[in-house]
Amino acid sequence: MSVQYTITELAREFDVTPRAIRFYEDQGLLSPSREGSSGLRRVYSARDRTRLKLTLRGKRLGFTLSEIRDLLDLYDSPTDTAAQLQAFLATLARHREVLERQREDLNATLEDLAQYEAQARALLERDANATERT
Repeated sequence: MSVQYTITELAREFDVTPRAIRFYEDQGLLSPSREGSSGLRRVYSARDRTRLKLTLRGKRLGFTLSEIRDLLDLYDSPTDTAAQLQAFLATLARHREVLERQREDLNATLEDLAQYEAQARALLERDANATERT
């Protein structure tokens, strides 16, 4: 018998809510089987567990759910590893470009803040010196 997980077990293991796991299922990232007389009880396979782990890792890296789905689907397809790695590298390159631009913007903003802070401190010092003289 293969290893199976409940939604509660996965939620606890990956520190996410069952609602988040159901959302990932709705987005086509996970596909649990159903058990019970009403078919409402979700049963997750080792494949689903791995896909959830990779989904959460992709989210931490800033990938969209669509990008994550595409990458996961590549790993499920019978294509060769080179195509999978090329697609992964292309996705990483796009995200690196976005993050580099964001870092440039952040650095520019920090420089502006430093200038404003220096100006404010200079004004305070000037005012304090003017008050001491009177």
